[in-house]
Amino acid sequence: MNENIFIGLDIGTTKVCAIVASVAANDEINILGIGKSKSDGLTRGVITHIDKTIASITAAIHDAEAQSGVKIQSVVAGIAGDHVQSFQSRGVIAISGAEQEITQGDVNRLIEDTKKIALPSDRKILHVIPQEFIVDGQDGVYDPVGMSGVRMEATVHIITGLVSAAQNILKCVQRSGVQVSDIVLEPIASSDAVLDTEEKEVGVALIDIGGGTTDLAVFEDRTIRHTAVIGIAGSKVTDDVRRGLGVLTAQAEELKIKYGHTHMSSIADNDPITIPGIGGRDPLTIDKKLLCQIIQPRMEEILEIAALEIKRSGYQKHLSAGVVLTGGGSLVKGTADLAREVLGMPVKIGIPRGFRGGFVREIENPMYATGVGLVLHAIKNRSRGVTTNVAESNKKMSGSAKSILDRMKGWFDEL
Repeated sequence: MNENIFIGLDIGTTKVCAIVASVAANDEINILGIGKSKSDGLTRGVITHIDKTIASITAAIHDAEAQSGVKIQSVVAGIAGDHVQSFQSRGVIAISGAEQEITQGDVNRLIEDTKKIALPSDRKILHVIPQEFIVDGQDGVYDPVGMSGVRMEATVHIITGLVSAAQNILKCVQRSGVQVSDIVLEPIASSDAVLDTEEKEVGVALIDIGGGTTDLAVFEDRTIRHTAVIGIAGSKVTDDVRRGLGVLTAQAEELKIKYGHTHMSSIADNDPITIPGIGGRDPLTIDKKLLCQIIQPRMEEILEIAALEIKRSGYQKHLSAGVVLTGGGSLVKGTADLAREVLGMPVKIGIPRGFRGGFVREIENPMYATGVGLVLHAIKNRSRGVTTNVAESNKKMSGSAKSILDRMKGWFDEL
């Protein structure tokens, strides 16, 4: 495959999306193809049916190949799910060098010290993200290498997850005839696609409302400060419509997308909506306000849980750029207005931008934020000379948990 071709594979709860992009000599990014298929094998972001997931991945990849004319051999895949958890930890070491100068080895030793925490046997530390270092009581140090001191402390952000979730993603992609070149945490990918560097610096929260999970990432000083994955998202809204109106799931999804509204006071025209009857029954007529009464409470619940997570992060008052909403769930009309009321801060819809050619207009949609972010992650690693070869690692280590975790170590290198 051309070394300037990059493919992102977003394996979501409601859709699987493969995005093919190329990088020109002047570093302009062109979108060559978008492959999309319905996803049936996931529940709340985690694979629960191997064969259905393989079929969805295969269909999306074939669609992307047909549109782009590129034979896909390897992809950058995303991982999410409510099994991902994060928390803060601290560590402390003494500096024992001859001149008591801090070296990279001392930093690595300190990071290892912060990992000495009790975890269940089925969970592993995916990565440790340093927040700040404290040298001899002096805080606010972000790069202590070369400084002098006798005692060094660190505050870190630890992210954990189930190893089996990553193993299942690798298994499904490889059985689809494609190799995995890297695995990326999906909230990080989405942030690459829709957040500006300035927003990350002054403080911003990203809320990605997908089909099965709502992903949250809080940034300040260009560093990720808090992550969370909430197991309630767009598919729950669709399920509420299905149960509330007694319609089919496909009809409920169509009603949500075409006529759905999450903010009652923003509805301008309360036009009647006619729904075909099931099994020869008479058609059902409802109005937009009735539909909003079903949708709004669930969207409020999602945003209130996100607000609690932002508060738990301790950075609620540091988010000068407010909140950026993205993901397919943010497309329901009135979501931004509702979020402003619930969260009490500025809100905007995040759309992937910065592309020059190809399917530029098609890609400027919040539902493609994760897929585009996975491509950007691959391009960023290429430009830094970072190379990952998951296929070779699998051959050598037979897909062991160690090889998976080793690949996850590079998720946050850019932060």
